[in-house]
Amino acid sequence: MNQPFPRLRATAALAAVVLAGAAALTGCSDPGAQASTQQETTAARNGVVYNSSPEQDRIHAQKDAALAAAVPASIAKDGKLTVGTTAGSVPLSYYATDNKTPIGSEVDIAQLVADKLGLALDVQVTSWENWPLKTQSGDFEAVFSNVGINKDRVKLFDFASYRAAFMGFEAKKDSTFDIKGSADISGLKISVGSGTNQEKILLAWNKELEDKGKAPAVLQYYSAEADTILALASGRTDLNLAPYPSAVYLANTRDDLKVVGKVNAGWPNETLVAATTLKGNGLAPVITDALNSAIKDGSYAKVLARWGLADEAVPTATTVTLDNYAGAAK
Repeated sequence: MNQPFPRLRATAALAAVVLAGAAALTGCSDPGAQASTQQETTAARNGVVYNSSPEQDRIHAQKDAALAAAVPASIAKDGKLTVGTTAGSVPLSYYATDNKTPIGSEVDIAQLVADKLGLALDVQVTSWENWPLKTQSGDFEAVFSNVGINKDRVKLFDFASYRAAFMGFEAKKDSTFDIKGSADISGLKISVGSGTNQEKILLAWNKELEDKGKAPAVLQYYSAEADTILALASGRTDLNLAPYPSAVYLANTRDDLKVVGKVNAGWPNETLVAATTLKGNGLAPVITDALNSAIKDGSYAKVLARWGLADEAVPTATTVTLDNYAGAAK
C-alpha cells in the first residue's frame, strides 16, 4: 500500500462522541504487550542489526523554520513535542535493554518530526488502552505507536499518515499454512490480543465461516508477547496474528517461526499508520508537512531501513480527518 491515503466526500454530520466512546478506539495495529527481553544487538537474516541498547544514536533531521513557525502556539510554548507510545512490540516501539528507555521505529519517526519542528522530543510510555484518553486530556500532543486510522478514531482525532499498515500471520517453520482469507483459518487455534484490530479481523472472519456453516477459528487471548510466542512455538496455537513488522522481525531473528500470510490492518478496507493528534488542534497538518520534508531529505527512508521497514514506506504523508476519511461511511 504505497500510495497516499484516498480522499472521499465528507459524511453526514455525526453526533458528538463522549469520552466513554474511546473504548471503541482500542482496536489497532499494536498488540500493546511488551516484547521479551532483548539483547543489546540482534543480527537478522534480512541484513538488519537491531540495536536495543539505550544508546540509540538516532537519525536526526534539520529544523525547518517555516514548519516551526506553523506549530500551534499552545503546543510550541514549552519547546517540546510530547509524544505517547506504548513500548509494546519490536521493532516498532519497545523498551531498550535498560527496561526504561523507549526505542524503535515509531520513536525514531517522532524524533524526525520534532527535529523538523524545532522542538525537543518528550516520549511518554502508556498502556495501549489509555492513549486515546491521554490524547484527549492533553497529556499527549501526538501519539506515534503503530496507530491505524479507522472510522471510530476520525471522530475524535486527526492523523498524519507515515507508514503502510499490515498484519502478519505467524506459524511454526515446518507448517504448510498459506493464509489469504477466512477459509484458511477454519478450525485453527489463533493467538490474538484483546481489543486489537487483529481480534476485530478474526472475529469478522469467524462470522464469515459460521455464515457458511464452517468451523470458526478458536481464538486464544494473551496479554504478553513472550507468552504468545511461547504458545506458538510450543504448538499450543497454530497461528499468531501480529503487526506485520513484528512478524517479519521474529521470522528474521528466530529459526522456528515464519510469516504465512498478510492482511491489511483496515480489512476489509485499507488503512495507514499515522501520527495521532487531538481533533481540530491544528497539529496534524504541520506533522504531515514535517513528515513530507523528512521524506524529501531522505531521513525518513534511513529510519525505516534502520528497522527493516523499508517496504512499508509511503511516498507521501497525508493529513486524514473525518472530512476526507475514505472509510467514514462504511
